[in-house]
Formats: sequence, structure tokens, C-alpha cells
Amino acid sequence: MEKEKLQKLVMTGMFAALSYVVFTFLQIKITLPGGDATSIHLGNAVCVLGALIMGGVWGGIGGAVGMTIGDLLDPVYIVYAPKTFILKFFIGLITGLVAHKIGKINQSNDRAYVARWTVIASVCGLLFNVIFDPLFGYFYKRIILGKAAAEVTLAWNIASTSINAVLSVIVATVVYLALRPALKKANIY
Repeated sequence: MEKEKLQKLVMTGMFAALSYVVFTFLQIKITLPGGDATSIHLGNAVCVLGALIMGGVWGGIGGAVGMTIGDLLDPVYIVYAPKTFILKFFIGLITGLVAHKIGKINQSNDRAYVARWTVIASVCGLLFNVIFDPLFGYFYKRIILGKAAAEVTLAWNIASTSINAVLSVIVATVVYLALRPALKKANIY
């Protein structure tokens, strides 16, 4: 039991570090009016991958911590760190819930079944983000930060979040399905 907890903690740290690196150094930042920015990145794919491997809570924490640190260390994104933590945690939580509690991918050896539920779970987690990231972001900017340009940046945020979601579903699914046999063999899964 202690070994499992330590293993989850270490893997959560690894996914936090990986999501930070992918979000921070492999992004295409798009500058928006009013000093704001959005970006195309695969940080969400790491969050989804963590949830597929470790479950929703641990995967969500890993992705949320990593991308929140990325926000805290970027002068443009620093004010969005609380929003990032909440939204990324829920991406992982929803993905893990659908994959492990509903689809029970960890109990199946049928590759087609696992692939189908991996895609479904990834889409569910990232669809949440496509809907709530722009909405939450709009209200966060408008009400909490008092930014008048919230309406102007909303369309850009919807577009970038949608692109990130599609790319993340593809990358997370391909990487998870490639890693799954090795993880099962190593009794990590």
C-alpha cells in the first residue's frame, strides 16, 4: 500500500514536470489585445495522459500543478494561475472518471475496447475544457481582473482551446495506447 502511494506521488510529480515543460517550452504563444495572450500547446495532452495512466485525481493534480507553475513563471499568464489549476484538475478528473470508472479500461485486454474508451474519455475531459476554459476565462477576466478586452479575446480563446483539444486527444490517445503494454508488463498500471 505504501509502495503504491509513493509510486503515484512520484508519477504525479513526473507528470507535473512534464506538463510544465510541454506547456512552457513547446507552445506557440499568440499575443492578444490588451496585453493578453493565448497559446497552442500540448500541456493538456500530458494532463489527459496522466489521468489515463494514474486515474483522474492523480492525473488531474499532475497536470494542474505543472501548468499552474508554468503560469506562475510567465508574466503574461501569472494572473490566470488559479483558473488554470481548477480547469486542468477537472480535465484530469473527468478523463479519469470516464476511462476508469465508466469504461473500466484498466480491467480490459481488448485493444479495440480500450482504444475506444481512451478516445471517449479524452474527448470528455477536453470537451469540458473547450466549454469551460473560454467561459471561465471570460468571467475571470471580466469580473475578477476587470479587463475590458475580455470580449475581444473570447473568440481567440475558443479557437486556441479547440485546437489544443483536438491535438491533445490525438497525442494522448496515441501515446497512451503505445505505453499501455509496457506499463501493464511493469505492473505500473
